[in-house]
Amino acid sequence: MTERTLGVITPQTMDFDVALPLQSGAALRDYTLMYETYGTLNAARDNAVLICHALNASHHVAGTSPSGELGWWDNMIGPGKPIDTDRFFVIGVNNLGSCFGSTGPMHINPDTGKHYGADFPFVTVEDWVDAQQRLMHALGIEQWAAVMGGSLGGMQALAWSIRYPDALRHCVVIASAPMLSTQNIAFNDVARQSILSDPDFHGGHFYEHNTVPRRGLRVARMIGHITYLSDNDMAEKFGRELRAKDNYGFGYGVDFEIESYLRYQGDKFADYFDANTYLLITKALDYFDPARLHGGDLSRALASTTAQYLIASFSTDWRFSPERSREMVQALVKNRRTVSYAEIEARHGHDAFLLDDVRYHNVVRAYFERISGERA
Repeated sequence: MTERTLGVITPQTMDFDVALPLQSGAALRDYTLMYETYGTLNAARDNAVLICHALNASHHVAGTSPSGELGWWDNMIGPGKPIDTDRFFVIGVNNLGSCFGSTGPMHINPDTGKHYGADFPFVTVEDWVDAQQRLMHALGIEQWAAVMGGSLGGMQALAWSIRYPDALRHCVVIASAPMLSTQNIAFNDVARQSILSDPDFHGGHFYEHNTVPRRGLRVARMIGHITYLSDNDMAEKFGRELRAKDNYGFGYGVDFEIESYLRYQGDKFADYFDANTYLLITKALDYFDPARLHGGDLSRALASTTAQYLIASFSTDWRFSPERSREMVQALVKNRRTVSYAEIEARHGHDAFLLDDVRYHNVVRAYFERISGERA
């Protein structure tokens, strides 16, 4: 039997003329959010699911874009898939500050008539959630059946449950953390410095110079990509294989297959991602820490939540390790919240949350079948 697909999905936009107050104290006015929807909103308007994206993803979560690109979580969302669009109305939203349609550094600042560039205000996970909440109400949705995300998207899902506790019934946090470790912040800063030190960056106003800080973006992506893979997965895929197969090059070119792979990923990333967006989003990652205002006590930060939770982690994910997911579980249990936890044995590191894994997908499928059953 041929698998049913969502087919070609046309993105939509919504303009907002009321300024959005930001955590930094600034405000963003006259902004646009780009989003996609999959499935049908039912008459009761209680089957809507929000999908929050990670660093280099977008609103294009599932189906095929008009240009032929498959959605980044297409293996998870669609007819008959773990998040079944025959049952749920799924929405993917591009975050503010991104470079895939929502207002960001590449757009024109209405105050100056020039590209925002480095003048685009800092945005946080909480700011993204506030913008998503405005879109939610504009679409006539009063409560999400679930808010779900992986990695940085999982941080947004967690923030939803804290910031708007009555606006969601379920919170699904995959391969995420309640805050970044010091090591993660360090990785992010090294990546940012590679961009900031690129001569083509021009202080963030490279659009006016018709340049792209490609060298900085390439290195930033290479650094990031190393952290998304596990040591074992990298060894299995590439080992110490030489491109020449029989000898070293005795130079600073590409000798090993892993070098070739990382440079390919860096080149591809520099072709489509915006440098200012990379700086903004990694800073938002660094800043996220809901326990900070509660003396570092995560259980106190989660005290006002009312949602039920599914939290999942992957055994070889050292960037967002299972220990970090267990911190969230323990804090939720302390607050007597209903929480399901799955720790999946997977060799792919952090990227496992994007890949096909029967055990992982079955966990998500069973959880969403339970959500669907609540509405039956």
